[in-house]
Amino acid sequence: MAETDREANRFTARASRYASVGANVGGVAARMAAARLFGGKDGAAPSNAAALAQALGGLKGPIMKVAQLLATVPDLLPPEYAAELQKLQADAPPMGAAFVKRRMMAELGADWQNKFRSFDLKPAAAASLGQVHRAESLDGTPLACKLQYPDMQSAVEADLKQLQVAFAFHRRMNSWLDTSEIAKEIGARVREELDYGREAKHASLYGDVLKDIDSVRVPTVYPDLSTRRLLTLGWLDGEKILNFADSPIEVRNRIAQAMFRAWWHPFSRAAVIHGDPHLGNYTVFSEGGEAQGINLLDYGCVRIFHPRFVGGVVDLYRGLLEDDRDRVVHAYEVWGFKKLDRETIDILNIWARFIYGPLLEDRTRTVADGIDPGAYGRREAFSVHQALKERGPVTVPQEFVFMDRAAVGLGAVFLHLRSELNYHRLFEAEIERFSLETLTERQGAALSAVGLPLPE
Repeated sequence: MAETDREANRFTARASRYASVGANVGGVAARMAAARLFGGKDGAAPSNAAALAQALGGLKGPIMKVAQLLATVPDLLPPEYAAELQKLQADAPPMGAAFVKRRMMAELGADWQNKFRSFDLKPAAAASLGQVHRAESLDGTPLACKLQYPDMQSAVEADLKQLQVAFAFHRRMNSWLDTSEIAKEIGARVREELDYGREAKHASLYGDVLKDIDSVRVPTVYPDLSTRRLLTLGWLDGEKILNFADSPIEVRNRIAQAMFRAWWHPFSRAAVIHGDPHLGNYTVFSEGGEAQGINLLDYGCVRIFHPRFVGGVVDLYRGLLEDDRDRVVHAYEVWGFKKLDRETIDILNIWARFIYGPLLEDRTRTVADGIDPGAYGRREAFSVHQALKERGPVTVPQEFVFMDRAAVGLGAVFLHLRSELNYHRLFEAEIERFSLETLTERQGAALSAVGLPLPE
C-alpha cells in the first residue's frame, strides 16, 4: 500500500489559509475598488499600498513570495504598490526546537540525529517556505539543512487561488494587459519551489555548468540527507554583498563580474536562469583577505527554457545592435508575442533597449547613472505601460516573468555595487559562436545527467 503524504494539498489546511489571507487582504482590495469606483486612480493611493504591504507582511508563507514576485514583474503593479511590496522581507517566525525535532524525524526517521555529528536546532536563517539550520556531517563537513514549514503545499495552493482572483480583478480594471500567462508562470515556479528534491537537481545542474568558473561557488548536494521537504547542502562561508558596497572599485567590479557570469553562463550553456537575484541568495567569498567571487546559495527559483527562447534573446540583442528590425520582430515572435504591428513593436523596443542597454555599448560603464536600485526600470516600465494602454490588449508570454525579473534584479545588484564594467564584452564572451544545435545538445546532456526533464 502506497505511503500517504500527510502534507499533501489538504482541504482543511487550504480553508484555514483562505480565511487568513482573505481577512488580511480583502479589506485592502475593497479600498482599492472603492477608490477606483469613486474616481480615484487605480486605487493606488500610497496609504492603500502601505496597508497591503502590512497585511501581507503579517501573513508570511508563500503569499509573501508571490507578493515579491509581483513587485518585480515590470509594470504589473502601480508604482506605489511595487515600492511597498519590494520592502517586504521573507522572514517567517522560526519553528521552535521541539517542532524542528518532529519535522526532522518525519523526514529522516527516528534516528535522524545519528546521521549528523551536530545539528543546531536554532535556525541560521528563515524564509517564506522554510528555514535553514547549520549542521555537521559525520565526518565534520559543515552543512546547511533547509527544512520546509508544515502544510506549505496547501498554503501555496490557497495563495495561488487568491492570486487568480487578484489577477481577474486586475484584468477587469486594466483590460489592456492580459495577465493569464503571468499567473501560470508564477504558479508553476512557486509549486516547483516546494519540491526540494527538484531543487537538489537544480543545484547539481548549476554545479556542473559552473564547474569551470572559479569566481562562482555552488554547494555540494547531500542526497542521503535530503528529502522532498529537507534539502541538505554543503555550507559555504561568505559575507553579505552590501558589506562590499564601499570597497575599492576593483573589488566591486570583481564581485559584479562573478554575478554576471553566475547568471548568464548557465543561460548560454544550458538555457537555464536563476530567477531570483535577491540579496539573500548569495554571499561573497574571500581568499587572502580579499573578495574573490560569490557563493550561489538557493536553487528553488530556477527557470529552464526551451533553447529557442535563448535563440530569441540572442536574436533580439543582435537585432538591436545592428538595427535589424526583421531580426527584432523574429525574436518577439519566437518568444510568443502575437498580433505584432509597427506601433506595438516600437513600444516593446522601449523595454528591450532598456534591458539590453548596458550590453549594446562597447565601453566600460555603470548600468545606469544616478538611478536608485529600487527604482531600476520604473521609468521605462511606465513608458511601456502608457503606450500599451492605448494599444492593448497585450498578452505577456509566460517565460518573460522570470527573465525580466532576473535582468532587473541583476541590474539592481550592479547598482548597489556601483560597478563599472564592459558589459558588452562580457555578454559577447557568453554567446560566442552561439548555435541552437549546440545549445540543445548541451542542455540535453546537462539535464539528463541530473535527472531533470527537457523543457516543453
